[in-house]
Amino acid sequence: QVQLVESGGGLVQPGGSLRLSCAASGIVFNMYAMTWYRQAPGKQRELVATITSGGSTYYGDSVKGRFTISRDNAKKTVYLQMNSLKPDDTAIYYCKAANGLGSHWGQGTQVNVSS
Repeated sequence: QVQLVESGGGLVQPGGSLRLSCAASGIVFNMYAMTWYRQAPGKQRELVATITSGGSTYYGDSVKGRFTISRDNAKKTVYLQMNSLKPDDTAIYYCKAANGLGSHWGQGTQVNVSS
């Protein structure tokens, strides 16, 4: 059974930092590209960052220079380091594992950026 479990969300003040984690099980983790998405109330789901199985990274324009995606294949975990957080970063953050065989989603973790 495939499971992706996000953690690390919470409430943070503007300018603060959070690190999200997504732990995978039931998949050959190093064969999957891992992506963080987010969805704010009333908005479409937005791609935040992707890391390929080979370690290449891609970021959405709104988070470039502030967020960093990384992966630890031994721990089957992908991370999202979020710095200089803004109220507009408030959303539910989801991780997705994908390759040519299919894709899997986690249940999401809430991030609130507010003073």
